[in-house]
Amino acid sequence: MVKRSRSRRMAEGTWGLVLLSRVVGAWALILLLLASGAWDSWKTAQYVVLTKGHERGTMTLAHCADSTCTGPFAPKGSAVARPEVRISLPVRHHVGDHVPVVVKPDSDTVVRSGWGGFFFSWVPLAGALLLAGIVAGGALRMRRTGWALAGLGAALVGAAFLLL
Repeated sequence: MVKRSRSRRMAEGTWGLVLLSRVVGAWALILLLLASGAWDSWKTAQYVVLTKGHERGTMTLAHCADSTCTGPFAPKGSAVARPEVRISLPVRHHVGDHVPVVVKPDSDTVVRSGWGGFFFSWVPLAGALLLAGIVAGGALRMRRTGWALAGLGAALVGAAFLLL
């Protein structure tokens, strides 16, 4: 048995603390990314996922600027018709298009509904998954987990792109 000096044992213990702090820090970053992505996504997704009690209908695009469009809202069911509502659309639409929407409570802002709106509302979580995949693969050296997280994020972005 080789006897090590006290300073050598102290250095080995400190190196172990550095490695532990790297792992704990990386996991904390991954959890922070995923929580913030889910929180930001839920701000829009709650209107698309939980439609009970929300006004649903279609919006006819009357005027489109760079990223927002306005137009009249035609309700489905017992909702109230509105002469003008506003929607933020990430892709170019043409005047006269009909878009299925859900009205945000107490406002004239609408959110796209249907499968396209569902996947588009989760795009912030998809970005967080892509970043978490990089952290998991790089900092934690968990390459399969990193690829799985990044693949899930890319699938969400791809689904939103295809369905819008």
